[in-house]
Amino acid sequence: MKRHIICVLSLFCSTFIFAQSEESTVKKDTTFLEEITVIARRKLSNYRQEKTLSSIDDYLEKSNKITMIKRGNYAWEPALNNMNSERLNVTIDGMQIFGACTDKMDPITSYVDVSNLQKVSVGSGQEGAENGHCVGGGLDLQLPNSKFFDSGLKTSVDFGYETNGNYKTTGLDLEYSGDKFYMNADGIYRKSDNYDAGNNSEVIYSQFEKYNISLQTGYKLSENHTLDANVIYDKATDVGYPALPMDVSLAEALITSVTHHFNSDSTLVNSLESKLYFNTITHIMDDSKRPIVPIRMDMPGWSDTYGFYSKAKIQKHKHAFSLNFNGFYNRSLAEMTMYPNDSNQPEMFMYTWPDIRTLYTGIYAKDVFVLNENKTLSASVRFGFHQNKIAEEVGLESLQIFYPELNDSKNRFLSSFSTDYTFKKEHFDYSFGLGYGERAPSVSEGYGFFLFNSFDNFDYIGNPTMKNEKALEGNVKANYHKNKLHIGIESSYFHLMDYIVGNIDNTLSPMTIGANGIKVYNALAYATIFDVYVNASYAFSKTISVNGTVGYNYGKGSNNESLASIKPFSYLAEFNYNIKRFNAALQLEGNGNQSKYSNFYGEDETPAYAVLNLNLGNELYTKHSKFLLKYGVENILDTSYSTYADWNNIPRQGRNFYLNISAVF
Repeated sequence: MKRHIICVLSLFCSTFIFAQSEESTVKKDTTFLEEITVIARRKLSNYRQEKTLSSIDDYLEKSNKITMIKRGNYAWEPALNNMNSERLNVTIDGMQIFGACTDKMDPITSYVDVSNLQKVSVGSGQEGAENGHCVGGGLDLQLPNSKFFDSGLKTSVDFGYETNGNYKTTGLDLEYSGDKFYMNADGIYRKSDNYDAGNNSEVIYSQFEKYNISLQTGYKLSENHTLDANVIYDKATDVGYPALPMDVSLAEALITSVTHHFNSDSTLVNSLESKLYFNTITHIMDDSKRPIVPIRMDMPGWSDTYGFYSKAKIQKHKHAFSLNFNGFYNRSLAEMTMYPNDSNQPEMFMYTWPDIRTLYTGIYAKDVFVLNENKTLSASVRFGFHQNKIAEEVGLESLQIFYPELNDSKNRFLSSFSTDYTFKKEHFDYSFGLGYGERAPSVSEGYGFFLFNSFDNFDYIGNPTMKNEKALEGNVKANYHKNKLHIGIESSYFHLMDYIVGNIDNTLSPMTIGANGIKVYNALAYATIFDVYVNASYAFSKTISVNGTVGYNYGKGSNNESLASIKPFSYLAEFNYNIKRFNAALQLEGNGNQSKYSNFYGEDETPAYAVLNLNLGNELYTKHSKFLLKYGVENILDTSYSTYADWNNIPRQGRNFYLNISAVF
């Protein structure tokens, strides 16, 4: 282990050696194929009319290919291309960070807020493999860039209120920017009571309280070299999960990093960004506020990650190269203590994650080759070494009950590649791509011990002997735009081999009282996932425009069963009105009936629904300040509904009036 770490640090340090000077002839506006969702909270949006104080979850859910799986009113789990978080690579500014909850109550997106971030980069399939291996895609929650603006001190405050759930939000931002030094301190606080579903039906255990504090500083060492330091502290308490049998008393994260930036137009290496980081998470599940439970339990979990990356960009003639050498070391530990209602009975203890240590080192390379002014060809590869080690002897012995020959460590080698061709004309563009990717089983899939899944009511046991999951993918995009009309189509197909799912083992007995049985993680021979989205927009004038999107998704396994959590037919239609310093949008969104649901994975049929929203915004200026107002009504008709992505059919929010005010001084 020490040898691995020494090699990693040596390679990291070596990336600070810069190549010799050479002039580049690649155009500065070379397009890289990635979808960017801008979430700067003080930007008054003219498109989807977001609330300035929307959570990250709200922003992400507006993307066609992203779905947020809801277990409550807080900490939704992102799914991309109909694949959940195990099949994705979710990072914070390129940093690997892993949740500490065996029940997915703390996805990575829950440990940052819009106040921390500049944008979210969404990469579908192997487009998302820059920061790590995946089969479904990647999300990178990106921190702001260095701010050497020499603009002095600026202050902003934010206030938000929503009637449904008595939801309150307050934020404060202080920023100082000089020519060689900057500092940004930011804080945001959110608190919500139980929300009401349609027809004023209260959803109990849907409350939450959270605050997030961040500090970013930077110093310009020279014209080409800068040094940044970032600290984010996020703490949520009293978080209810109405779809689950337990709530959360604490979800706490400390995320730290130091980054060196090099930028130059006169060297072969145009930019080099090298980061060292550390993050630690504590997560405590709690059932003390539930009046009746079969047995009381404490379920704490911890996750610590140490890591680095070094990213370089090189432009030479018609080539634009991107390189990323990265690695991390993670410790994941979770335990469960059960307290029988009969005080004469002894307490029961087990490790649900038996202190799993994961070491990863990998390298990513991408070349974007400009064939001519209309055609671009790109190719990328990633190779990595992945090692799991069971550090807790009791946990190893527990898993050896099911796998007698199991060793305490498992080494894997992972690879991926992709290629993409893009053609652009004045009014028309298209692209198509192919890719192959692999991923290792997650900690739960490989080493989980009696993890209860309330969705299908089974206990799950991990399987460390499984092969890597693999995916072949193809994608195509096309757009036509002329004058005031835009029409686009986007489609992707995934053929996943050794597709990891839980299979019922009737020879084993569940640990959880009332569970239907035991499922052991195993792999289907293959599964297929397909999606297609068509969007169109038309601007009648500079003031009035309309846009709309429809989508279709399909997924099935080699066992001839429909896959779980596949999005049904969906649609969005929006009417926009925009004049100077005021905009408004009327939006209709909905899903069709989920007819291809999967009883095999615990799903039931979800009815069709449609929801109407009205959003408005104003910009106001005084001599030394700027005010942004966002206000409106969500679910105007107070529709009572659930979606396919709502765990155990928990209902969504009913009618909600909101007001957000942001002031910049």
